[in-house]
Amino acid sequence: MNRTNDIRSFTYDELLKVAAEAGARDYTAGQIFGWLHRKKTGCLSQMTNVSKDVRSFLEKNYPIFSVTRREVLVSSIDGTRKYIHSLCDGNVIETVLLRYDYGNTVCISSQAGCRMGCAFCASTIDGLARNLTAGEMAAQVYSVEEDINERVSHVVVMGSGEPLDNYENFTRFVDIITDKRGAGLGGRNITASTCGLADKIRELADRKYALTLALSLHAVTDEKRKQIMPVANKYPLKEVIDACRYYFDTTGRRITLEYSLIAGFNDTDEDVRGLADIASYLSAHVNLIPVNPIKERSFAPTGPKDAVLLKNKLEKNNINVTIRREMGRDISGACGQLRRSFQSKYVGERNA
Repeated sequence: MNRTNDIRSFTYDELLKVAAEAGARDYTAGQIFGWLHRKKTGCLSQMTNVSKDVRSFLEKNYPIFSVTRREVLVSSIDGTRKYIHSLCDGNVIETVLLRYDYGNTVCISSQAGCRMGCAFCASTIDGLARNLTAGEMAAQVYSVEEDINERVSHVVVMGSGEPLDNYENFTRFVDIITDKRGAGLGGRNITASTCGLADKIRELADRKYALTLALSLHAVTDEKRKQIMPVANKYPLKEVIDACRYYFDTTGRRITLEYSLIAGFNDTDEDVRGLADIASYLSAHVNLIPVNPIKERSFAPTGPKDAVLLKNKLEKNNINVTIRREMGRDISGACGQLRRSFQSKYVGERNA
């Protein structure tokens, strides 16, 4: 299965070349792109204003690698919808719809699994299966829109996977989803989370996208960070922070520091001082996240009262800070939980 031929992953300029290959005129590229990313079809036969000969050519050479909704869980607490999508090769991924006053946010996966090994994350327990194509990332958004019959206004790339570990496909996704000839999502409405691949952060900065970069910080010293995030062994904290400062200076886009609160580990007064120093240097917003309990790990979240006290201490240091509202806990809220439970059930049924 040659995923590089996924036509939904092609930019408009690349579709011009495909149209030429098919013996069609340039405007055909715009028709195909519009069907894929404005009408958001997953079926070539629906492209009724594209000639049968061109559609036949595409079917033979450039198929659509769709995603299929396999399971949808709806939170009775806050209406969060969590999806299991299956890919053409049988891999499964998670996608989440979060409803806010300002619109619908979809959290998409960028990889099937993850190889980063963060100790508090369920996504990485089984390692990395493969990277997603740009089209498969976009297809998650379109699948959710089809399911709820509403437009998605914001996308966060914070599901399974490290987007900067799938850099080419991730940046291609951004180029495609923001193209006004298709979905036309505003760049400022995209947020991408990274655990700190410093070299890729700098590369991303040089593209001058309008998107928001969220750094999964989670500890303010190399010693603690290495205990929970293996990536810290390759990228020391100073190198990561310097790369984030470069991103801020180059793009003018404020960094968000994601900080999972783990009771007794990274919530001491010393940790607060270090977090305040980093946030001040980066002019960053801090998002405190009570760590989501997962059965495979022993971490416990900082209690609600202590989290508020920590927030107040940061604010006294003139840091802009919020505590993330917990959403979807009753439907396997932590990244990777639902995917793992689905995989276990599927394997069990298959072997029965």
